[in-house]
Order: sequence, then C-alpha cells, then structure tokens
Amino acid sequence: MKKMQKNKAIFLDRDGVINYPVLNPSTGSYEAPFKTEDLKLFPLVIESIKELQNLQYKIFIITNQPDFAKGKTTLEYLKAVQEKMLSIFKENNISISEYYACFHHPNGIVPEYTMKCECRKPGILFLKQAEEKYNLDLKTSWMMGDRDTDIQCGQSAGAKTILIYSEHSVNEKNAGKSNPDFKANNLNEAVEIIKNH
Repeated sequence: MKKMQKNKAIFLDRDGVINYPVLNPSTGSYEAPFKTEDLKLFPLVIESIKELQNLQYKIFIITNQPDFAKGKTTLEYLKAVQEKMLSIFKENNISISEYYACFHHPNGIVPEYTMKCECRKPGILFLKQAEEKYNLDLKTSWMMGDRDTDIQCGQSAGAKTILIYSEHSVNEKNAGKSNPDFKANNLNEAVEIIKNH
C-alpha cells in the first residue's frame, strides 16, 4: 500500500511577524494589541501568506498571549483580536489550518492561567498536535518568529527556522541567544528564502 504523502507546514508567530506590536502606555513597552481597532497587519503579509499557500504549505499561527494571565486585559478582548485577524485572512482567501494561542504564563496573577505549561513557546505542544492532526513532516516545515523562543520552539520540533527582525523584540534583555537557520527583515523576505531552499 502506498504511503500517504506528508504535508509541509509554515508555523507563524503573530505579533511582530504578522501584525504591528502596540505601545502600551501603562508599561511603556510594545505588546500584543488588546483591541480589534489596534490590529494592523504589516505590509505584504497577505501577499506573502498567499504565496506560501500557493507553494502548498499548510499555514498555522502559533502565538503566546499571556496578557490575560498577567491581568492586563480580558480573554474576550484577546479572542476578539484573534477573530478579527482570522476574518481578514478569510476575506483574502487565506486558509489558516489552525490558530494556536497559549494564554498561560508562569508569573501570572490569574490563578487558573498561571502555570508552567507545554504550549507556551518554546514548548512544542502545538507543533506536535498539528503534526499529528494534519499529517505533517516537520523536517520540511518552517517556523518563523521575531523572538528566540520561536526559533527554539521550531528547532526543538525539528523544523527549519527563520528569525524575523523586529525592532521591539531585538531590544529585549535576552534577545539574540538563538541560532536560526536564516534571518529576514519581514515575512516577504522570509518567503523568498523558503522559495530558494
């Protein structure tokens, strides 16, 4: 019997890769958008993801969203931003196979979301779930993100990795500790790297 062909996947981090981080006046740092009106996609994101889709990659979003656990916003607000993003993609004929969000944080203040979990990147729970559910070959798949935790996550799962430069994450105190396969300034550049490899 013929062995079933495995699928290849693109795992995308969200904030800093797909959309602009937003300045939070109360913390003075750039964070995930809490309101749907603050969700702004980077230029060429739609075109880039469409191109990946045309290359027969299944598209996944994998994002750490700890701000409810930290008491900064509500779960409803975070989920509304998620829904808005998915509706933008749908309107543009982009099919996101699965959207995985980890709402936990080890130093949270909301008890039921305060924990050390397996789904928060660099944990690979979501990648392993996707591998099983969608018959993925992680060796021919790519993880892209703007933080070391994204790169570590992809590498631990056996995927190839691209670090996307973000002016906000590059300044974080432990940034630059990972060793990605490639680096790019944006998603559009990352697509060119994938096409050439």
